[in-house]
Amino acid sequence: MITTQKMKLDKNITGIGTPEQLPILWYLLKWTIIGAVAGALIGSASALLLASLNWATDYRENNLWIIALLPLGGLVIGLMYHYLAGSAARGNNFLIEEIRSSRNIIPFRMAPLVYIGTVLTHLFGGSAGREGTGVQMGGAIADFMSRLLKMHPYDRKIMIQIGIGAGFASIFGTPLAGAVFALEVIIVGRLRYDAILPVFLSAFFANLTCHAWGIEHTHYNICYTPEINIQNLLLVLVASILFGLAAMVFSRFIEIWGGMAKKYISYPPLRPFIGGIIIALSVYLLGSTKYIGLGVPTIVASFSEVQMWYDFLLKILLTTFTIGVGFKGGEVTPLFFVGATLGSALSAVLPLNISLLAGLGFVAVFAGATNTPIACTLMGIELFGADCAVYIGIACVTAYMFSGHTGIYTSQVIGSPKHIVFWKKKKRKDVGLKLFSTRILDIYQHFF
Repeated sequence: MITTQKMKLDKNITGIGTPEQLPILWYLLKWTIIGAVAGALIGSASALLLASLNWATDYRENNLWIIALLPLGGLVIGLMYHYLAGSAARGNNFLIEEIRSSRNIIPFRMAPLVYIGTVLTHLFGGSAGREGTGVQMGGAIADFMSRLLKMHPYDRKIMIQIGIGAGFASIFGTPLAGAVFALEVIIVGRLRYDAILPVFLSAFFANLTCHAWGIEHTHYNICYTPEINIQNLLLVLVASILFGLAAMVFSRFIEIWGGMAKKYISYPPLRPFIGGIIIALSVYLLGSTKYIGLGVPTIVASFSEVQMWYDFLLKILLTTFTIGVGFKGGEVTPLFFVGATLGSALSAVLPLNISLLAGLGFVAVFAGATNTPIACTLMGIELFGADCAVYIGIACVTAYMFSGHTGIYTSQVIGSPKHIVFWKKKKRKDVGLKLFSTRILDIYQHFF
C-alpha cells in the first residue's frame, strides 16, 4: 500500500550552505561516484550485448541454415535456465518486485545467463528484443555492487533502479527516457522520486560509456511535422487508439502463449525446444526473416516506405510466442517494430506524413505495453527531436489509456487507475495488472 507523508517546509532553512544543503551535497557526491562506477560497468555490459547482437544478426542473415538449429538453441536456453537460473528466471518482474519490497538477493548470474540466452535467441532466429537483457544485466550488476558496499536496504532499492535506468539508457541511447523509465515502471500511474538523482546520473554515465566503446545507436528521422490543429489532433488520436489496442494485444498474447506452454509442456526446457521447431517452420513457410530478430531494417524502412497491413500482426505473433515459450531477450524493440509498421500502414488511410505516424507508433505502442507514457514521450523527443513533441506526448498518453490495465510487466501494481471505473477495485487492494484484463480479451483467451 502506498502512503503519502505530508511535510511542512521550514521557511527558515534557505540558501546554499545552510544545514539543509549540507546533507544534500554529501548525497550528491556519494551518488555521483556510485553512479559513475555503476554507469561505467552497466554501459560496458550494454556495449558488449549490442556488439554481440550485431554479430549474431549478421551471422544469421549470412547463414540462414542456422535457423534450423533454433530448437537446439532453445533446448540449451531451457536447460540453462531450469537448472541454473533460480529466481533469476523471473527476469524484469523480479527486479520490479525487489524495488517495491526488498526480500531476495538478485543473483549476479542473472547477467551472464540472460546475455547468453539472448545472443543464442538472436543467433538462431528467435523474434526478441534487447531491452529486457540490458535491464536485467544492469539490475544484477547494480545489486552486486550494493552487496559489496554493504548498503542499507533503502539504498539497495535505489541501486536496482539505477540498474534498470542505466541498462535501458545505454541500450537505446536515451538517457532521459531511461532514467524516467526506471522511476515510472514500478507502479502504474505513479513516479517514484526517491531515486531520481542517482538514476539520472547513472543513466548519463552508462550512455556515455556505451558510446565510448564505439557503439552507435540507430538513428530515426521524422522528416515532416504538420502544424498543430484540430484536424491533425483528431487524426493522431485515432491512430493512437489503435496503437494502444496493439499494445494490449501484444501483452495479452505473451500471457496466452506462456500459459499454453505451461499447460501442455510440463518439463520447462522442452518449451523453447518445441517452440523453436514451430518458429523455424514459420520462418520457412513465410520465406522471409523479416519478422525475426530485432527487425531494425524494417523499422527504419517504415519511416519512408508504406509497410503491409499485416506486418505488425506477424511480429506480434512471432515475438510473443518466442518470449512465451521461454526464449530470452526483450520486448521493446519488437514493440518498436509493431508500432512503426502499424503507423506506416496507417499512412495509407490517414492523411498524415508516413514518418510522423511511424514515429508516433514507435513510441506509443511501447508506452501502452509498459505503462510508461512519460518515459516514452521523452524517448520520442530524444530520438526524433522536439518539433513533434506535442504529437508524441498525445500519442503516448492516449495509447497508455487505451492499452487497458495490461502490460508486459505483470509485477506492476496499480498506483492510479486509468479510469475512475476501476477506482473501487484499486481501493480494495493494490493488485497486479491481470485483475484489470478487459472482458473482450478474457473471452478471447477463454477459447484458447
